[in-house]
Amino acid sequence: MSEPKNKRQKREDYRAALRANGVTELPRKKFYRQRAHANPFSDHSLIYPPTPKQMDWASLYPHYAVEEPTEQKTETTESEKTTGQELSAPAIRKLTKNVEVADIGCGFGGLLIALAPVLPETLVLGLEIRVSVTQFVEDRIKALRVQNEEQKLYRNIAVLRANTMKFMPNFFNKGQLNKIFICFPDPHFKARKHKQRIVSTTLNSEYAYVLRPGGIIYTITDVPDLHEWMVGHFNAHPAFERVSDEEQEADPLVEIMRNETEEGKKVTRHNGQKHVALFRRLEDPQWPEEVSA
Repeated sequence: MSEPKNKRQKREDYRAALRANGVTELPRKKFYRQRAHANPFSDHSLIYPPTPKQMDWASLYPHYAVEEPTEQKTETTESEKTTGQELSAPAIRKLTKNVEVADIGCGFGGLLIALAPVLPETLVLGLEIRVSVTQFVEDRIKALRVQNEEQKLYRNIAVLRANTMKFMPNFFNKGQLNKIFICFPDPHFKARKHKQRIVSTTLNSEYAYVLRPGGIIYTITDVPDLHEWMVGHFNAHPAFERVSDEEQEADPLVEIMRNETEEGKKVTRHNGQKHVALFRRLEDPQWPEEVSA
Protein backbone atom coordinates (compact mmCIF):
# COMPACT_ATOMS: atom_id res chain seq x y z
CA MET A 1 0.00 0.00 0.00
CA SER A 2 1.46 3.36 -1.06
CA GLU A 3 2.05 6.10 1.44
CA PRO A 4 -0.41 9.07 1.52
CA LYS A 5 0.84 11.93 -0.61
CA ASN A 6 0.45 14.53 2.14
CA LYS A 7 2.72 12.48 4.45
CA ARG A 8 5.40 12.16 1.80
CA GLN A 9 5.09 15.86 1.03
CA LYS A 10 5.57 16.80 4.68
CA ARG A 11 8.79 14.79 4.77
CA GLU A 12 10.07 16.36 1.57
CA ASP A 13 9.16 19.87 2.72
CA TYR A 14 10.89 19.33 6.07
CA ARG A 15 14.11 18.09 4.49
CA ALA A 16 14.11 20.88 1.90
CA ALA A 17 13.66 23.52 4.59
CA LEU A 18 16.36 21.97 6.76
CA ARG A 19 18.89 21.97 3.94
CA ALA A 20 17.90 25.44 2.77
CA ASN A 21 19.02 26.75 6.16
CA GLY A 22 22.39 24.98 5.89
CA VAL A 23 21.52 22.07 8.22
CA THR A 24 22.40 23.79 11.48
CA GLU A 25 19.92 21.88 13.63
CA LEU A 26 19.77 18.16 14.24
CA PRO A 27 17.28 16.39 11.94
CA ARG A 28 14.14 14.79 13.34
CA LYS A 29 14.08 11.07 12.66
CA LYS A 30 10.35 10.86 11.98
CA PHE A 31 10.86 12.71 8.70
CA TYR A 32 13.37 10.11 7.48
CA ARG A 33 11.56 6.87 8.29
CA GLN A 34 11.97 4.00 5.83
CA ARG A 35 11.39 0.27 5.72
CA ALA A 36 13.83 -1.58 7.95
CA HIS A 37 14.92 -4.00 5.23
CA ALA A 38 16.26 -3.56 1.71
CA ASN A 39 16.98 -6.30 -0.81
CA PRO A 40 20.74 -6.14 -1.50
CA PHE A 41 20.25 -7.96 -4.81
CA SER A 42 17.90 -5.30 -6.21
CA ASP A 43 19.01 -2.52 -8.53
CA HIS A 44 19.15 0.51 -6.23
CA SER A 45 20.53 2.91 -8.89
CA LEU A 46 23.70 3.33 -6.87
CA ILE A 47 26.66 5.46 -7.90
CA TYR A 48 30.06 3.94 -7.21
CA PRO A 49 33.61 4.50 -8.48
CA PRO A 50 35.13 2.07 -10.99
CA THR A 51 38.20 1.83 -8.76
CA PRO A 52 39.09 3.13 -5.27
CA LYS A 53 41.50 5.73 -6.70
CA GLN A 54 38.58 7.38 -8.50
CA MET A 55 36.51 7.83 -5.34
CA ASP A 56 35.86 11.47 -4.40
CA TRP A 57 36.51 11.28 -0.65
CA ALA A 58 37.04 15.03 -0.36
CA SER A 59 33.31 15.68 -0.71
CA LEU A 60 32.73 13.56 2.40
CA TYR A 61 35.71 14.77 4.44
CA PRO A 62 36.30 18.34 3.19
CA HIS A 63 38.45 19.31 6.19
CA TYR A 64 40.99 16.63 5.25
CA ALA A 65 41.17 17.48 1.55
CA VAL A 66 44.39 18.49 -0.16
CA GLU A 67 43.98 21.89 -1.78
CA GLU A 68 45.23 20.99 -5.24
CA PRO A 69 43.20 18.32 -7.08
CA THR A 70 44.98 15.51 -8.90
CA GLU A 71 44.04 14.72 -12.47
CA GLN A 72 43.30 11.04 -13.03
CA LYS A 73 44.74 9.50 -16.18
CA THR A 74 42.80 6.63 -17.70
CA GLU A 75 43.67 4.13 -20.37
CA THR A 76 44.05 5.65 -23.81
CA THR A 77 41.98 4.08 -26.60
CA GLU A 78 43.32 3.21 -30.06
CA SER A 79 41.45 6.13 -31.67
CA GLU A 80 42.93 8.54 -29.14
CA LYS A 81 46.40 7.19 -29.86
CA THR A 82 45.77 7.88 -33.55
CA THR A 83 44.58 11.45 -32.97
CA GLY A 84 47.14 12.15 -30.28
CA GLN A 85 44.44 12.78 -27.66
CA GLU A 86 44.56 11.38 -24.14
CA LEU A 87 41.57 10.57 -22.00
CA SER A 88 41.60 12.11 -18.53
CA ALA A 89 39.08 11.55 -15.75
CA PRO A 90 37.78 14.55 -13.78
CA ALA A 91 40.23 16.01 -11.28
CA ILE A 92 39.83 14.50 -7.81
CA ARG A 93 40.94 16.14 -4.58
CA LYS A 94 42.96 13.80 -2.41
CA LEU A 95 42.84 13.45 1.36
CA THR A 96 45.65 13.86 3.85
CA LYS A 97 44.76 10.41 5.24
CA ASN A 98 42.67 7.40 4.21
CA VAL A 99 39.45 6.05 5.64
CA GLU A 100 40.41 3.27 8.05
CA VAL A 101 37.17 2.30 9.82
CA ALA A 102 33.93 1.18 8.17
CA ASP A 103 30.51 0.66 9.77
CA ILE A 104 28.58 -1.60 7.41
CA GLY A 105 24.85 -0.95 7.58
CA CYS A 106 25.31 2.05 9.87
CA GLY A 107 21.58 2.69 10.27
CA PHE A 108 20.82 6.07 11.85
CA GLY A 109 24.47 6.68 12.70
CA GLY A 110 24.60 6.10 16.44
CA LEU A 111 27.91 4.25 16.31
CA LEU A 112 29.47 6.81 13.96
CA ILE A 113 28.59 9.68 16.28
CA ALA A 114 29.96 7.83 19.30
CA LEU A 115 33.21 6.86 17.55
CA ALA A 116 34.00 10.38 16.29
CA PRO A 117 35.45 11.77 19.57
CA VAL A 118 36.96 8.42 20.59
CA LEU A 119 38.93 8.08 17.33
CA PRO A 120 39.64 11.77 16.60
CA GLU A 121 42.60 11.07 14.28
CA THR A 122 40.84 8.35 12.29
CA LEU A 123 38.47 8.72 9.34
CA VAL A 124 35.35 6.62 9.93
CA LEU A 125 32.79 5.84 7.21
CA GLY A 126 29.23 4.61 7.59
CA LEU A 127 27.80 2.58 4.71
CA GLU A 128 24.01 2.39 4.38
CA ILE A 129 21.85 1.15 1.51
CA ARG A 130 18.57 2.92 2.41
CA VAL A 131 18.12 6.38 0.84
CA SER A 132 16.21 8.18 3.60
CA VAL A 133 18.31 6.72 6.40
CA THR A 134 21.52 7.78 4.61
CA GLN A 135 20.12 11.30 4.22
CA PHE A 136 19.31 11.43 7.93
CA VAL A 137 22.86 10.49 8.92
CA GLU A 138 24.29 12.94 6.40
CA ASP A 139 22.16 15.80 7.77
CA ARG A 140 22.94 14.75 11.34
CA ILE A 141 26.69 14.90 10.71
CA LYS A 142 26.41 18.27 8.94
CA ALA A 143 24.51 19.74 11.90
CA LEU A 144 26.98 18.35 14.43
CA ARG A 145 29.91 19.80 12.48
CA VAL A 146 28.29 23.25 12.49
CA GLN A 147 27.35 23.07 16.16
CA ASN A 148 30.88 21.99 17.12
CA GLU A 149 32.83 24.08 14.64
CA GLU A 150 35.09 25.69 17.25
CA GLN A 151 36.00 22.29 18.72
CA LYS A 152 36.48 20.88 15.19
CA LEU A 153 34.46 17.79 16.10
CA TYR A 154 32.72 15.26 13.83
CA ARG A 155 34.86 16.18 10.84
CA ASN A 156 36.32 12.66 10.81
CA ILE A 157 33.03 10.82 10.16
CA ALA A 158 30.87 10.58 7.05
CA VAL A 159 28.17 8.42 5.51
CA LEU A 160 27.86 6.95 2.04
CA ARG A 161 24.92 5.26 0.36
CA ALA A 162 26.32 1.97 -0.87
CA ASN A 163 25.67 -1.73 -1.23
CA THR A 164 28.71 -3.39 0.33
CA MET A 165 27.56 -6.83 -0.79
CA LYS A 166 28.25 -5.74 -4.37
CA PHE A 167 30.70 -2.88 -4.40
CA MET A 168 32.96 -2.85 -1.33
CA PRO A 169 36.22 -3.39 -3.33
CA ASN A 170 35.25 -0.41 -5.50
CA PHE A 171 35.72 1.91 -2.51
CA PHE A 172 38.64 0.47 -0.56
CA ASN A 173 42.14 -0.59 -1.51
CA LYS A 174 43.68 -3.84 -0.35
CA GLY A 175 44.52 -3.62 3.35
CA GLN A 176 43.17 -0.09 3.70
CA LEU A 177 40.90 -0.67 6.71
CA ASN A 178 41.87 -1.60 10.25
CA LYS A 179 38.36 -1.96 11.70
CA ILE A 180 35.02 -3.12 10.29
CA PHE A 181 31.80 -3.02 12.32
CA ILE A 182 28.83 -5.25 11.51
CA CYS A 183 26.19 -4.23 14.05
CA PHE A 184 22.78 -5.89 14.29
CA PRO A 185 22.59 -6.89 10.61
CA ASP A 186 19.36 -8.10 9.06
CA PRO A 187 19.02 -11.73 10.27
CA HIS A 188 17.08 -12.93 7.19
CA PHE A 189 15.47 -15.71 9.21
CA LYS A 190 14.14 -17.81 6.31
CA ALA A 191 16.60 -20.35 4.91
CA ARG A 192 16.03 -19.14 1.35
CA LYS A 193 17.05 -15.64 2.50
CA HIS A 194 20.34 -16.69 4.09
CA LYS A 195 22.16 -15.77 0.87
CA GLN A 196 21.32 -12.15 1.67
CA ARG A 197 23.15 -12.19 5.00
CA ILE A 198 26.05 -9.75 5.21
CA VAL A 199 28.39 -12.49 6.43
CA SER A 200 29.16 -15.35 4.06
CA THR A 201 32.13 -17.25 2.66
CA THR A 202 32.38 -14.94 -0.34
CA LEU A 203 31.86 -11.69 1.55
CA ASN A 204 34.34 -12.70 4.23
CA SER A 205 36.99 -12.94 1.50
CA GLU A 206 36.17 -9.37 0.49
CA TYR A 207 36.48 -8.24 4.11
CA ALA A 208 39.84 -10.00 4.25
CA TYR A 209 40.89 -8.12 1.12
CA VAL A 210 40.12 -4.61 2.41
CA LEU A 211 41.21 -5.32 6.02
CA ARG A 212 44.91 -5.15 6.84
CA PRO A 213 46.58 -7.95 8.83
CA GLY A 214 45.95 -7.36 12.52
CA GLY A 215 42.72 -5.49 11.77
CA ILE A 216 39.54 -6.40 13.62
CA ILE A 217 35.99 -7.18 12.53
CA TYR A 218 33.42 -6.39 15.23
CA THR A 219 30.08 -8.23 15.13
CA ILE A 220 27.03 -7.92 17.37
CA THR A 221 23.46 -9.22 17.15
CA ASP A 222 20.55 -10.10 19.40
CA VAL A 223 19.70 -13.17 17.28
CA PRO A 224 21.48 -16.33 18.58
CA ASP A 225 21.16 -18.16 15.25
CA LEU A 226 22.74 -15.27 13.35
CA HIS A 227 25.50 -15.01 15.93
CA GLU A 228 26.33 -18.68 15.44
CA TRP A 229 26.18 -18.20 11.68
CA MET A 230 28.68 -15.31 11.76
CA VAL A 231 31.00 -17.08 14.19
CA GLY A 232 30.91 -20.27 12.11
CA HIS A 233 31.67 -18.50 8.84
CA PHE A 234 34.52 -16.39 10.22
CA ASN A 235 36.04 -19.35 12.09
CA ALA A 236 35.95 -21.37 8.87
CA HIS A 237 37.74 -18.67 6.89
CA PRO A 238 41.54 -19.06 6.77
CA ALA A 239 42.12 -15.28 6.93
CA PHE A 240 40.49 -14.80 10.36
CA GLU A 241 40.81 -15.96 13.94
CA ARG A 242 38.41 -15.21 16.77
CA VAL A 243 39.60 -12.76 19.41
CA SER A 244 39.60 -14.13 22.96
CA ASP A 245 36.88 -13.08 25.41
CA GLU A 246 39.46 -11.37 27.60
CA GLU A 247 40.82 -9.25 24.77
CA GLN A 248 37.30 -8.58 23.52
CA GLU A 249 36.05 -7.21 26.84
CA ALA A 250 39.21 -5.10 27.23
CA ASP A 251 38.49 -3.32 23.95
CA PRO A 252 36.72 0.00 24.74
CA LEU A 253 35.03 0.05 21.34
CA VAL A 254 33.04 -3.07 22.25
CA GLU A 255 31.14 -1.24 24.97
CA ILE A 256 30.41 1.61 22.55
CA MET A 257 29.16 -0.89 19.98
CA ARG A 258 26.90 -2.52 22.56
CA ASN A 259 25.23 0.67 23.71
CA GLU A 260 25.35 3.41 21.07
CA THR A 261 23.60 1.94 18.03
CA GLU A 262 19.85 2.41 17.61
CA GLU A 263 19.29 -1.35 17.62
CA GLY A 264 21.52 -1.78 20.66
CA LYS A 265 19.45 0.73 22.61
CA LYS A 266 16.26 -1.02 21.51
CA VAL A 267 17.57 -4.41 22.69
CA THR A 268 18.47 -2.83 26.04
CA ARG A 269 14.96 -1.38 26.43
CA HIS A 270 13.49 -4.83 25.82
CA ASN A 271 15.97 -6.54 28.16
CA GLY A 272 17.33 -8.59 25.27
CA GLN A 273 20.72 -10.30 25.04
CA LYS A 274 23.50 -9.01 22.83
CA HIS A 275 25.91 -11.51 21.30
CA VAL A 276 29.37 -10.13 20.47
CA ALA A 277 32.25 -11.68 18.56
CA LEU A 278 35.47 -10.14 17.26
CA PHE A 279 37.73 -11.56 14.57
CA ARG A 280 41.32 -10.66 13.75
CA ARG A 281 42.68 -10.55 10.22
CA LEU A 282 45.63 -12.92 10.02
CA GLU A 283 48.82 -12.40 8.05
CA ASP A 284 48.69 -13.84 4.56
CA PRO A 285 50.74 -17.04 4.20
CA GLN A 286 53.96 -16.68 2.30
CA TRP A 287 54.12 -18.07 -1.20
CA PRO A 288 56.29 -21.19 -1.47
CA GLU A 289 59.67 -20.55 -2.97
CA GLU A 290 59.88 -21.20 -6.65
CA VAL A 291 61.47 -24.48 -7.48
CA SER A 292 64.51 -23.92 -9.60
CA ALA A 293 64.41 -25.59 -12.97
